[in-house]
Amino acid sequence: MKVIGVEIGGTKLQVALAEADSLEPICSLREDIVPSNGAEGIRRQLEALIHSLQAEHMADAIGIGFGGPLDAKTGIVTTSHQVEGWDQFPLAHWCRDRFGLPTTIRNDCDAAALAEATIGAGQGCQSSFYVTVGSGIGGGYVVDGQLMGGSRPAFAEIGHLRPGIGYKETDETVEAESSGFGIAQRLKDWLKNLDEEDQDDEYQSLLDACDGDFTSLTTREIVEAAQAGSNMCRTVLADAVETLGWAIAQVITLMAPEVIVVGGGVAMMPEELFLIPLKQHVDSFVFPPLAKSYEIVPAALGESVVVQGALLLAKQSLEK
Repeated sequence: MKVIGVEIGGTKLQVALAEADSLEPICSLREDIVPSNGAEGIRRQLEALIHSLQAEHMADAIGIGFGGPLDAKTGIVTTSHQVEGWDQFPLAHWCRDRFGLPTTIRNDCDAAALAEATIGAGQGCQSSFYVTVGSGIGGGYVVDGQLMGGSRPAFAEIGHLRPGIGYKETDETVEAESSGFGIAQRLKDWLKNLDEEDQDDEYQSLLDACDGDFTSLTTREIVEAAQAGSNMCRTVLADAVETLGWAIAQVITLMAPEVIVVGGGVAMMPEELFLIPLKQHVDSFVFPPLAKSYEIVPAALGESVVVQGALLLAKQSLEK
């Protein structure tokens, strides 16, 4: 038996076909997404890719990791924050109609969580919590090889915790403080509001790094400036990591996972700026009886993680 795994993101579309028993990929295809073509454009791309696989191979099920909120029970996409046209789209039904195959969908973070728990950094643990820290922050929880929360409208959304009772608005979240977007936005706001007498050599150095346009500052540039000695950048990064550490400590206190796997682009910054202080902050905030009962480890599967999770979703659907 063979399965198809799909990643639908905001910038890329990946499709892989594999043997169901080993999940050994037989072939993989990738295309860039053109956001201006909307969801309909992505569906046209997806249809062409999967039909090309079906022309060469008999497949038995499809799994999809989708880059946005959705209802896993009904297979309906809630929305996409990157590409227009996905609102309330019945993606699982559409795939069954177009390809004649049973289709399971979860959001991309859930798919990644399943992959890391099963064949990645969480392999061998009964319970694994996955956190992706990129332009946003998401979470996924796997117990005994099964994703939790599939029957709920949302689950394990660590990025949408509010870090304290003073955070009243729905957008005042861990994601707003600790994601790549949040880190960059906080520094931009700080620089924008600096008084003229405080615009020193460090300010000028950051201005030069972005060719005079603070609005274009990226998290990568902030990390590089922090490594070069920028106190402002180090402060912004340190605050972001502390907030994320607080959030992970709440997850451990409530759900007691054996391992927390941390992935995403932001998590790839140097250990001394991210992973080492993150572990220290988790230790300081976690419920003391759970101290030393968990590990925090980097993700292992890289760019293929969502597709690998989608293949696992398809495999599990055949086993039910």
